[in-house]
Amino acid sequence: MKALRNFLNKVKPSFEEGGKLSALRSVFEGFESFLFVPNDTSKSGVHIHDSIDSKRTMTVVIIALMPALLFGMYNTGYQHYISIGEAAATSFWLIFAYGLLAVLPKIIVSYVVGLGIEFIAAQIKKEEIQEGFLVSGMLIPMIVPIDTPLWMIAVATAFAVIFAKEVFGGTGYNIFNVALVTRAFLFFAYPAAMSGDKVFVRTADTFGLGAGTVVDGFTGATPLGQIGTAGKELIGKFNVTDTLGDPLSLWDMIVGLIPGSIGETSVIAILLGAVILLFTGVASWKTMISVFVGGAVAALGFNLIGTTVAMTVSPVEHLVLGGFAFGAVFMATDPVTSARTETGKYIYGLLVGAFAIIIRVLNPGYPEGMMLAILLMNTFAPLIDYFVVEGNVKRRLARIKN
Repeated sequence: MKALRNFLNKVKPSFEEGGKLSALRSVFEGFESFLFVPNDTSKSGVHIHDSIDSKRTMTVVIIALMPALLFGMYNTGYQHYISIGEAAATSFWLIFAYGLLAVLPKIIVSYVVGLGIEFIAAQIKKEEIQEGFLVSGMLIPMIVPIDTPLWMIAVATAFAVIFAKEVFGGTGYNIFNVALVTRAFLFFAYPAAMSGDKVFVRTADTFGLGAGTVVDGFTGATPLGQIGTAGKELIGKFNVTDTLGDPLSLWDMIVGLIPGSIGETSVIAILLGAVILLFTGVASWKTMISVFVGGAVAALGFNLIGTTVAMTVSPVEHLVLGGFAFGAVFMATDPVTSARTETGKYIYGLLVGAFAIIIRVLNPGYPEGMMLAILLMNTFAPLIDYFVVEGNVKRRLARIKN
């Protein structure tokens, strides 16, 4: 690393103002800060000096995403080999290799397109490249179905970075979660590629690995997709099944060896990430816990009033199916687009969880709900903070007068 540091110090003057490569200054600074901790410090004024910067924060989130990502890769391979009837005879590493080869191109496309646009934007504005997309670039592949075409991911990522982030001023100024805007763009622009029973399980081979014929009776529908398809015809308890038609238990849903978006199926892996985020203080436990509480209360309320679709899914199942847990841990806690006041975090989280269940129950045609709930509350997060601050001001003024 010392040799690399010396090399960067040697070529750095070429990228500074007046150097022959000064037009690429932002690119060089972004690459340098990715490899090494910046040593610039404040010389005057009131500043808080802390070891935590945006790069370290983004790195912690990436680490927290690893359990869900690695499990998602394995589950991708597992669901494929089930579809061709060879799961029992295939080794763990071969199953994982298939998933790795299927998921990795999506990660590469997401980063190349997103970071490419941010590099260009930084050059145009003559600013430093921000680290915000390091997380968004990882989230995007994890919240899409495995069979989403790469060109769709590229188009949606470009749209989200430009219109949901850069036009607002870049990292820290966006009002909507960039990864969720990508998912929303895909859902509304290419609905056939984002839903149904053929997009959540890859049945074709990947780079020549996993070739085979799909077995009879196979279905790639997610549990929430099965419930949404059944719709108003549901009577009593509806048993969701796996890809071969066998009933799924609550434990199966928690473990996550079921069809779904790449990183959203395993509650265990997601909760491991939650522990990392909470232990390091990167995410707010108030927001995270409130989302689960809001979702549970809403689901219980619908069950008590006898809504047919709600009765099909228990409150606990609502929390472990689909993208609810993933959204609560990694999306709702986004410090830029969520509420920032301490009381506001409770309100914001409760409403995110409640709206996610309301959308699921009242609109069976869109059985997920979490994406729209978070985007909706992204809009109202500043308003929540405003009323919380105003309430605090009024209480303090009342104390002064008394």
